[in-house]
Amino acid sequence: MPPEKSEVNNTVLSARGITKRFPGVVANDGIDFDIKAGEIHAILGENGAGKTTLMNILFGLYQPDEGELYVHGKRVEFKSPLDAIELGIGMVHQHRKLVTAHTVLENIVLGHPHAGRILNLRRAERELRQLCDKYGFKIDFRAKVWQLSEGEKQLVEILKALYRGAQILILDEPTSALTPVETVILLDSIQAMAAQDLAIVPFITHKLPIVLSISDRVTVLRRGKVVSRIDTAKATEKSLAKEMVGREVLFHIKRERVEPGEPVLQVENLSALSDKGVTALEGVSFTIREGEIFGIAGVSGNGQQELVETLAGLREPQSGRILLDGVEITHASSLERWKRGLGYIPADRIGMGSIGEFTLVENVLLNNFFDQAFCRYGVLDYKKARQATKAMIKEYDVATPGPDVIARKLSGGNLQKIILARVLNRKPRLVIADLPSQGLDVGATEFVRNKLVDAKVGKAAVLLISEDLDEILAISDWVAPIYEGRFMGVLPADEAARDKIGEMMAGLAAEGEGQ
Repeated sequence: MPPEKSEVNNTVLSARGITKRFPGVVANDGIDFDIKAGEIHAILGENGAGKTTLMNILFGLYQPDEGELYVHGKRVEFKSPLDAIELGIGMVHQHRKLVTAHTVLENIVLGHPHAGRILNLRRAERELRQLCDKYGFKIDFRAKVWQLSEGEKQLVEILKALYRGAQILILDEPTSALTPVETVILLDSIQAMAAQDLAIVPFITHKLPIVLSISDRVTVLRRGKVVSRIDTAKATEKSLAKEMVGREVLFHIKRERVEPGEPVLQVENLSALSDKGVTALEGVSFTIREGEIFGIAGVSGNGQQELVETLAGLREPQSGRILLDGVEITHASSLERWKRGLGYIPADRIGMGSIGEFTLVENVLLNNFFDQAFCRYGVLDYKKARQATKAMIKEYDVATPGPDVIARKLSGGNLQKIILARVLNRKPRLVIADLPSQGLDVGATEFVRNKLVDAKVGKAAVLLISEDLDEILAISDWVAPIYEGRFMGVLPADEAARDKIGEMMAGLAAEGEGQ
């Protein structure tokens, strides 16, 4: 059913009765949605709620099984994203689609529908500078993409869409990989674009304060259906979370008090090089005991990746020692560390934490193929592995038809639950959790944090690496801000004031180690 005439005047995009089915699931079920010029209309929902499917339909990547799309009141059918681009719709994906070896300018012009056979880069740069002046953007067009921060890469993606004439901009998890400072800059840019009559559709799973700060309206999806449409001025963080997951969500997890036991992980003067051969981690020392969560807070690129990979046996240290339960493992293999009780939850759940074309059973076996419970005399027991996977699916509340589903069909939150289950069910002595809730919805985030606290209560030592300061302060016993490969201090969580930690993350202050 087309939108009413009274709606068409300001409405630039309408979806009516959008339904999309995949084998075994209805991803979108009769969804109505519209956005007006100059409006920021957020679409909110858990992982797997149907946001991405709807977004892909609005951009022409998918075609709906039922329903209609209208642009400026005229019914349209998109056979591909080119059709959507021609009508002024642009999309910025969560995962960057940039060529890192090329310049900013080359990436923006690359694939432009009207670029012609010969690229006129001088004209393109002139036109792009006019766009930047209009919206207050600042970017070096001659810089290579690999030299940019995540916030700058996000800006390049936005400029790509605007340069193609987008008046309706769809943003998939726009702040998921950004630092707090970059987030503020991006939000200012989004509001500046809306002030120039662009229609902005951010798809968001968990950063509810951002939704409240910039959006005019919110449409909440749950299990493929619209459950509410809300004027943002009438919403709260708590009310939005309840609409998303259908229950009250705990934003403040109780930090369980556990009497610390013996040292589990001891790191002494550890240094490591980056992939570019420069020192990325310099002289780091710390200890984690049984029943402790040690939180490392920092902006991406300050040595966290090198630290985690060195501890997990994926990167050779330049100097220093690593001891697990008093046994030196500095040069031990990853498998030997795993056998000694090290459990690793990687930040990249898709590229490193799982194999997309493997079933859930096979993904569980990735960390358990050497375990006698699943492997005897070199032969894997798939029956036992399947039983164990079914039990993990039930215990960790993984939304999936069964253990034989391939991993790439799971939402981010459900995939993270399988990885958590695979690691934590072995009762590791040390849990390394690298950005464990990044990109997850509020319900999945709450679940992950509770599981890490449960591991601590079970006398594991937990190393938590997070760019979310709220997460660090919520569940850590010790907080270590990291800056340019060094700890700026180690503070008891009870004494770790948010503003102080923020300054230390930026390298503006340092404290003597308190551990």
